[in-house]
Amino acid sequence: MGEKTKKKKKKWWIVVVVVVILFIIIGSSGGNSENPSEERETENVTNEQKAQEPESPTDAPKKEAVVEKEDDNLTLGQKNALKKANAYLDTMAFSHDGLIQQLEFEGFTNEEATFAVDNCGADWNEQALKKAKSYLDIMAYSYSGLVKQLEFEKYTNEQAVYGADNCGADWNEQAEKKAKSYLDLMAYSKDGLIQQLEFEGFTHEQAVHGAEANGY
Repeated sequence: MGEKTKKKKKKWWIVVVVVVILFIIIGSSGGNSENPSEERETENVTNEQKAQEPESPTDAPKKEAVVEKEDDNLTLGQKNALKKANAYLDTMAFSHDGLIQQLEFEGFTNEEATFAVDNCGADWNEQALKKAKSYLDIMAYSYSGLVKQLEFEKYTNEQAVYGADNCGADWNEQAEKKAKSYLDLMAYSKDGLIQQLEFEGFTHEQAVHGAEANGY
């Protein structure tokens, strides 16, 4: 019995030693092995971080430098004419040619004024519409009379028509106001008032409405 027990103990020690050696071999090989999928994930994360990173601070000065370079190409007269053009457009409506004339009146050369007006970014249709509304705030106009007045302000026919078409005026109401303004100044017969309103560009129907709305 003693010999058998000794033999069993020896066998168990041999098994333990073999298992330990196997663990050491597996552990060393696992530590040195590389996992391609983990490497790819790491590369993807790094690439995403780079893509999300903001532009380097050196990029901003480059953009500003371009703007400064463009400004440097302008003469002082062009810069000031452009500032003056924008200042005028902030306060009232102008046509393209009307604004050039105004800048020339301020002493700018034609070249400086033209440069400023061409580069001020104005929408001339919208300027015509603003001017049309400003006229209607002051006095009554017929449709054709308003178009003519806008053309007198050097808007093109297309711009003037745009302004009159989109100003929202009620032309019968405009005829009423114009008829009243005439009657406040002097006496008119019905026919005389109608003729005067037609002379102002109102249609016959609008002129009759204006006269009758004022008591005729």
